[in-house]
Amino acid sequence: MSSVITVENLGKRYSLANTAAPAYSTLRDVMADAARRFLRREPVIEARAAKDFWALRNVSFEVREGDVVGIVGRNGAGKSTLLKVLSRITSPTEGQARIRGRVGSLLEVGTGFHPELSGRENIFFNGAILGLRKHEIRARFDEIVEFAGVADFLDIPIKRYSSGMKMRLAFSVAAHLDPEIMIVDEVLAVGDAEFQKKCLGKMQDISGSGRTVLFVSHSMQTVTSLCSRCILLDRGRIRKDGTPSEVILEYLGGDGEFSGRADFASQGKVVGDDDVQLLYGEVIDENGRATLEVDIRRPVAVRMGFRVRRRSDIAFIPNFHFVIPGGTYAFVSTPDAPVSLPPGDYEAICHIPGDFLNEGSYFVGLAITSYTEGPVLHFFEQSALTFNVRDPMEGSVGRHGYVNVMPGVVRPRLKWTIEETR
Repeated sequence: MSSVITVENLGKRYSLANTAAPAYSTLRDVMADAARRFLRREPVIEARAAKDFWALRNVSFEVREGDVVGIVGRNGAGKSTLLKVLSRITSPTEGQARIRGRVGSLLEVGTGFHPELSGRENIFFNGAILGLRKHEIRARFDEIVEFAGVADFLDIPIKRYSSGMKMRLAFSVAAHLDPEIMIVDEVLAVGDAEFQKKCLGKMQDISGSGRTVLFVSHSMQTVTSLCSRCILLDRGRIRKDGTPSEVILEYLGGDGEFSGRADFASQGKVVGDDDVQLLYGEVIDENGRATLEVDIRRPVAVRMGFRVRRRSDIAFIPNFHFVIPGGTYAFVSTPDAPVSLPPGDYEAICHIPGDFLNEGSYFVGLAITSYTEGPVLHFFEQSALTFNVRDPMEGSVGRHGYVNVMPGVVRPRLKWTIEETR
């Protein structure tokens, strides 16, 4: 497919003026200060040179028709600035962004609305900006109003709307006027849970119809579910561009190196003691291939290679520690019983069934312990592996049409019975 967005060496610079004047002063303050300096013959303190701040620098990428691209990064990384440049709200300092197609943007709450116009007038106003004729807007008008839930307030000026009402109407207008490219900043946090569900469902419909979506979010689960590609911004530059799983794990891992496989032996890294040594670890799919991402409905396994270095009576307990971002333990898993092993190389595999883990990212710590007169930790490599569980939103446990983020660390498929009691 052809590219509908082409960004080349894009940069946006802001000047941060550093003056000795107070942040706010009245006309009386200014005149009094000038008179005081004149009478005392004090020199005028000139403003110091402005400092340059690059919100974006050397940003280049292409988006093809039908792509759903998530943009993630910490606060101040340049995400919102990038969307404003692409939406033509602000111009770049350097480089260029070429866009082919009609763009519908949902950025800050109220952006694109005239505060003095009514909700009804703003719908037609936004449609005209998108290049639609009146009869085209009328054909979608009822659907826009019903989705936004503002039918009783259509003839009231937008300035009297609450932030939630503005956001609902703005999203509805942007989504229903059939833009070929939809650009959405994370303003959905303003809406209630029910409306967030409607928004996510609508965005899925838009992406499923072959239109292009750029989506900024701090919700990694939402990005994983909606997006086919992800871009990580860091201090105004692209740090990683790839699949949602690769980018999210890079984002959550900070400056560390995380992957679905870690080969300690080949790296010359000795992890363990005189009794047992960690060789490698990997996350594997149902076909035995190393993976960074697994479908929530499919099984996944964690495999650990280790070497027993000498003969002993020690009964080893391999154990895997599953942790979610933020440090909360999901669970720890061990075999049914400790094992006594002669010297040699071994593999321990923990099998996790499909429809057990919830969507999201997991870090896996690899350990072997033993217990004789007391607990002994032979090795524990924290967050040695990472993988991401993706929810395709169709056919997964617990959805039944629900499209918002599912709470919880696990989401098991359990046996239920429903019986009539009388």
